[in-house]
Amino acid sequence: MTLKASERMKIPRQHMPEQDPGQRATNFGEVNFGLACEAARTEADRCLGCKGAKCIGGCPVGVDIPGFLGALSEGNLDKAADILFDANVLPGITGRVCPQETQCEALCIRTGKSEPVAVGYLERFVADWAREHRTTKVQHPPATGKRVAVVGSGPAGLTCAGELAKKGHQVTIYEALHKPGGVLVYGIPEFRLPKKIVDSEVEKLKQLGVRIECNIIIGQTYTISDLLNEQGFDAVFIANGAGLPVFLGIPGENLKGVYSANEYLTRVNLMGAYRFPESPTPVIDAPQVVVVGGGNTAMDAVRTARRLGASPATLIYRRSRQEMPARVEEVKHAEEEGVTYHFLVNPVEILGTDDGWVRAVRCQNRELGEPDDSGRRRPIAVPGSEFEVPCQVFIEAIGTRANPLLTQTTPELKVNKWGYIEVDDKNMTSVPGVFAGGDIVRGAATVILAMGDGKKTAAAMHDYLLNQD
Repeated sequence: MTLKASERMKIPRQHMPEQDPGQRATNFGEVNFGLACEAARTEADRCLGCKGAKCIGGCPVGVDIPGFLGALSEGNLDKAADILFDANVLPGITGRVCPQETQCEALCIRTGKSEPVAVGYLERFVADWAREHRTTKVQHPPATGKRVAVVGSGPAGLTCAGELAKKGHQVTIYEALHKPGGVLVYGIPEFRLPKKIVDSEVEKLKQLGVRIECNIIIGQTYTISDLLNEQGFDAVFIANGAGLPVFLGIPGENLKGVYSANEYLTRVNLMGAYRFPESPTPVIDAPQVVVVGGGNTAMDAVRTARRLGASPATLIYRRSRQEMPARVEEVKHAEEEGVTYHFLVNPVEILGTDDGWVRAVRCQNRELGEPDDSGRRRPIAVPGSEFEVPCQVFIEAIGTRANPLLTQTTPELKVNKWGYIEVDDKNMTSVPGVFAGGDIVRGAATVILAMGDGKKTAAAMHDYLLNQD
């Protein structure tokens, strides 16, 4: 039965079932359980099917949101999956970690009158249903005879590789680590993104014909010139991310027990430190942990520390809660799990024991002044407000920047003053046939923005390859 718009408007947003906070704070199982089929169809019924739907413009990979929601509402899950996968090669991932609340859902016409349609919940539902109930439909297009190298197997690289493979190009991904997935496997914790989901999405790309070679460092094992000349690739897409950690530059950062969030999360996620001693890579077992930062990486680090037994696990952020760039859901979940917040506070010194281990962090209160270049009010130090927060581990999650290893071995690649690769409007670099996208171009950003870069670049590379001769 077709529902009228007035009837759809009366349907409340469906609740996402999740683990009890007290239980999930002690394990690495996924927090959100996903919607049941009936709840998913009910949520899809809330979509008004707008003409010229603004939500599509809010999606960096251009998913036909009303189309797949309409099919789901009708109970045609195969059609919903086909529509979703046509635009997004990694929907099981984006349905879990994409900030829909600031993108597609923010543009939902229901916003302001009621809650927006839960696009992320439904994207996850359809992707999970497809993974469990149907085999991948592999359609190999006619081969173009063109070979493309993709540097990095994170979200930008995987997306670009999948889109190029669907157009008939032979694609090889080179990954520096021993497992594909990039930040999806080393940066995002199991409780937010189970690694079996990443493995499944990667396997679909392999079925499309994408080759993945791990333990290959471009800039060391091969240079970009090697890929184009000795290896014979017709084009290259650089998507190696921006994984070089940024530090505060305060006294005490050389003490034992100080981690960058990158190292801490890589040890726990990729190397399985949360299963120690089953896994041979540990992290320091600390009863008190402090994390500095306000983004999703900081939230991942402090929630991980909480699960590893830290009590308290404390997050320090120099602005107020309202200015935090982290997803609202992550901030809420962390609070429910027992994470302690110190807002309008900044570390000024890490204090150590006589034998060189972290014992506390000296902090200073802040107050908000005039807005800075980010549009957020600038935090200003409050003299005489110093205090100490005891801890044995201190984790810095204040951002990352470009690793110069690759660009230093390709001096003809133009980079800006921060070391990020410069590209034109088609994401081509200063080297003909070499394209770039994701964090190595835009700086640290979200998974879905990197995927948007990968998809846009794949289209430009396809045109370049067909007109290359």
